[in-house]
Amino acid sequence: MQLIKHLSEMRNYIRRIEKEKSIGFVPTMGYLHEGHLSLIKRARQDCDEVVVSIFVNPTQFGAGEDYHLYPRDLSRDINLCKQEGVDVVFAPSREEIYPDGYSTFIKVEGELSSTLEGSSRPGHFQGVCTILTKLFNIISPDFSYFGQKDYQQVLVVKKLVRDLDFNTRIVVLPT
Repeated sequence: MQLIKHLSEMRNYIRRIEKEKSIGFVPTMGYLHEGHLSLIKRARQDCDEVVVSIFVNPTQFGAGEDYHLYPRDLSRDINLCKQEGVDVVFAPSREEIYPDGYSTFIKVEGELSSTLEGSSRPGHFQGVCTILTKLFNIISPDFSYFGQKDYQQVLVVKKLVRDLDFNTRIVVLPT
């Protein structure tokens, strides 16, 4: 298993394999649990290569939400990924994803992202859509795996993928 922390290295890795192998992608903020592991197991069954991203995305956190207190344990997550046969853990730094001067954000407009969780966490789905747009662009997954428990997020992600013509199939599983 490889640990990749830089965008350029991740892009080079994907460029080498994407023509010959199917890529399954499990995006996470780390601190992996059984739900994540079930997504990884399914990706391992479905795809030639499995990429798991571990990135605590600051743009998903609103005012008063404690980004700095979000649990992190990269070595534990790496060990769990190794046990599940993950090929690559992509764990970029905040600066790698959002360098100084970063100012581009992606938002799914309308009721889908402004009701329920969207009404109590303004900007949350914009953060989700922005990071996923970046990760889909970098990783070019054939399949991307999401947990059913985050139902509203899944609907927002499906709309994002459809509207922006990402060439990835969203696989939703019970978690």
